[in-house]
Amino acid sequence: MSEGRILIVDDEPKLVRLVSEVLTATGYTVVTTAKGEKAIELTAVEQPDLIVLDIVLTGDLDGFEVAHRIREFSSVPIIMLTAKARESDLLRGFDAGADDYLTKPFSAKELLARVRALLKRTRLEAVEPGQTKIECGPLQIDPARRRVTAAGQEVRLTRTEYNLLHELATHANQVLLHEQLLTAVWGFEYQDDIDYLRAYIRYLRRKLEVEPDTPRLIITQPGVGYVLECPEEQA
Repeated sequence: MSEGRILIVDDEPKLVRLVSEVLTATGYTVVTTAKGEKAIELTAVEQPDLIVLDIVLTGDLDGFEVAHRIREFSSVPIIMLTAKARESDLLRGFDAGADDYLTKPFSAKELLARVRALLKRTRLEAVEPGQTKIECGPLQIDPARRRVTAAGQEVRLTRTEYNLLHELATHANQVLLHEQLLTAVWGFEYQDDIDYLRAYIRYLRRKLEVEPDTPRLIITQPGVGYVLECPEEQA
């Protein structure tokens, strides 16, 4: 039985061959393409469980545009590949709807860990029981619909952004350690990737805070972690 169907979108034949061999040997079914337009078509037709998508592609569409187009009709988890872990690339990837990223060159072990962790998170979300709505000042979080509003306006969050906010919100006014957040949202494999967490927090603030550079909701505890500060209910 296949562990899942994975679409690889990359125009480097050697990398595609390596990734395909690693995933196939581990039990995954693999579909590949080097073209952005074809990737969009395959996502609709093949219904993959996960996409590994390079940022740089030959043709009219780059990885950012491919991810954005896919997000118009699918919530399939996407891991983006980048040659450099530049913050501008990460933020563009998050904005396009990427759930994770890998910096080239990467090991087979690292790739498998990311694929397994992201698939596990996605499957857990699918069976997560319903919860009551969460209110935090101007924020309202509806877990049943995975919907977030701020001051009455809906805020579109990626899967990972939502999971991070939800983890903070279910522990409102409590400081969560970097390692706690990384493990809870991404998995044990990510517990030391603090720069990764910082990038996501920074982008989440851009969507939720009135003044992202002087946040009043998601507060940093230097060297420790983060806290979602919510007004205490009035008696």
